[in-house]
Amino acid sequence: MSQNKKNKTVVIAMSGGVDSSVAAILLKNQGYNVIGATMKLWDFEQVGGNINHESRCCSLESFNDAREICVSHNIPHYILNFSQQFHTGVVENFIDEYLAGRTPNPCVQCNTKIKWGTLVDKADELGADYIATGHYARTHFNPRSNRYELHRAIDKNKDQSYALWGIRQQSMAKTIFPLGDLTKPEVRDLARQFQLTTAEKKESQEICFIPDNNYHRLLKNLRPDLEEKVANGDTIDTNGKTVGQHNGYPFYTIGQRKGLGGGFSEPLYVIDVNSENNTITVGNQESLFCTEFIVDQINLISLAEITNPIKAQIKIRYNDEGHSGTVFPDEDGKLRVVFDNPQKSVTPGQSAVFFSDDLVIGGGIIDHKI
Repeated sequence: MSQNKKNKTVVIAMSGGVDSSVAAILLKNQGYNVIGATMKLWDFEQVGGNINHESRCCSLESFNDAREICVSHNIPHYILNFSQQFHTGVVENFIDEYLAGRTPNPCVQCNTKIKWGTLVDKADELGADYIATGHYARTHFNPRSNRYELHRAIDKNKDQSYALWGIRQQSMAKTIFPLGDLTKPEVRDLARQFQLTTAEKKESQEICFIPDNNYHRLLKNLRPDLEEKVANGDTIDTNGKTVGQHNGYPFYTIGQRKGLGGGFSEPLYVIDVNSENNTITVGNQESLFCTEFIVDQINLISLAEITNPIKAQIKIRYNDEGHSGTVFPDEDGKLRVVFDNPQKSVTPGQSAVFFSDDLVIGGGIIDHKI
């Protein structure tokens, strides 16, 4: 993505990790006026979990690491308190989705609503021309379509474009991904060259606001009466026959095998979660496969609309390699996806993202299987 960088200001989201630290220095070296912004998104006291051993995200350690990088490189640094917006837009959405029998992806919600929503608004207040992050992805303006495009990163092992499908055109026009053309080892090497204190810092893998990686505990903490309300629901098979009891539908997700009890003649998996009846349906591995599903909450990036069927590679989870299929326009602005071959564990609440080679066509939230 090429820009006239003189007198251009960019706000870089700095988590205190190595990726955003390197991104900030690269932008400064390229001639931008750089402002570092570390977002306070949640409190341990509010979400619980490992309260005395804070994880790297939103911890005092991460704030200090980001500030130290900025001070040592003459970059202004701000800590922005977005905790209220994050709780409403991400944490409450996370809980509501599980209570609806779906499996959410909070990183997608955070990217869409916070980084490319609240942060973009704050950048505008600061008079910035762009925002940047340490995500591994690339942007490009296509003059033929007159649209800003999103592409996979060069480093396919670190590519994060799947979680960025919700960025709107107006925000994409203001976005820079400094690491999109680099590999993770190259970023580490640059951090050492820049003598950054974050050069060897490890990455956190858990959902940021669930530092103990126990979403069951989070649901119980924030909805104290939940466990009692949903306990002792029926576990049914694909014929509708009750084959056991479960601990509550929000604590199960499609494809889950553990926690179903024993005594079955073959391994069983969760193939459906019904919030209205507090039931989970179990079946064999073959019953996990699905060919068609509906996608809602659509955001298209490379195209303005889909009016005719298009071929695409469809990813239905972050670590999914993608599978060939066709995307059809459907009623009420939704899309219908038909895989060329049945795929395993299509999960309502997760994102379905459509690719053409490295180009992200767009994406949406899986609504239901057909």
